[in-house]
Amino acid sequence: MEKKQNIEHTRLLVLSLLAGKDLYGYQMIEELSRRSNRTFEMKEGTLYPVLHGLERDGAVEAYMQEAPTGRMRKYYHLTKKGGALLKAEEEKWQTYSGAVNAVLRSGAGLAPA
Repeated sequence: MEKKQNIEHTRLLVLSLLAGKDLYGYQMIEELSRRSNRTFEMKEGTLYPVLHGLERDGAVEAYMQEAPTGRMRKYYHLTKKGGALLKAEEEKWQTYSGAVNAVLRSGAGLAPA
């Protein structure tokens, strides 16, 4: 079985997850795994430093809310600044992935698009 891929561009992935709705940490881990067809299995040790950095930068805000079990959970909300950062990160990703695809196409003997 192939080893899971290292997760690059974690800020982009986390911001993208929060663009749909507020989530708590474990939800983000599960949602990323689900959306990526189990390709990305993010660990808490990767997620929380990214979230804390985004919170320091004003891109996300955290708040506590009681779960149906009665347990308090920390949810994260994408701010307006975070939405702008998401757009910028998406643009960088499109440039990067477009360049990688161009190299792959040319290496396979295909004409560039």
